[in-house]
Amino acid sequence: MEYEKGYVFDLMESGGPTSVREPYFKEAVDEMMRARVLCAKANACMPDAPSYVGYLEELFGRKLDDVRILTPFICDFGNRVKFGKGVFINHSAILSASGGIEFEDGSMSAPGLRIATINHDMNERHTTYTYGKVTVGKNAWLGMNVTICPGVTIGKYAVVAAGAVVTKDVPDYAVVGGVPAKVIKYMDPGEQKE
Repeated sequence: MEYEKGYVFDLMESGGPTSVREPYFKEAVDEMMRARVLCAKANACMPDAPSYVGYLEELFGRKLDDVRILTPFICDFGNRVKFGKGVFINHSAILSASGGIEFEDGSMSAPGLRIATINHDMNERHTTYTYGKVTVGKNAWLGMNVTICPGVTIGKYAVVAAGAVVTKDVPDYAVVGGVPAKVIKYMDPGEQKE
């Protein structure tokens, strides 16, 4: 069967499933390899060398003059990540991005961020995958070593405490923490600055 270019990414966008046994999956494998090579090149640069940003710009297909990402950094699907303005991602982030990740304006993360947007089928775990987009809302703040699971939306101005594992959506202005993350309190929206 013939598949149009981009078919695998359409399946990922819709949540899947996809199968590594199907010929359309080669395009996903090619993107993973492209992303891994560009991340390896960026990570091989000295942290103060501006050249590493060029590799990340190639990875994401956009200028990063309004986004700051510190290395080391790993992302397996650069074509599935979108950034708003003023996004900051501290070092040692791992983005498993096949299901799609969007960082809205002003969102920021401490070192060690982990985002997963892919899951394995319970029965055919070696060959079949499902997906869930992750959205990090405007001016959200993700603490050190936060893990975000597939399909989660982090609300605007939300704060996720260090070490939290986020398995469900986080409301706007909520402070969450723990494993799994639970709401600790809400912030006053009137006190939040742009």
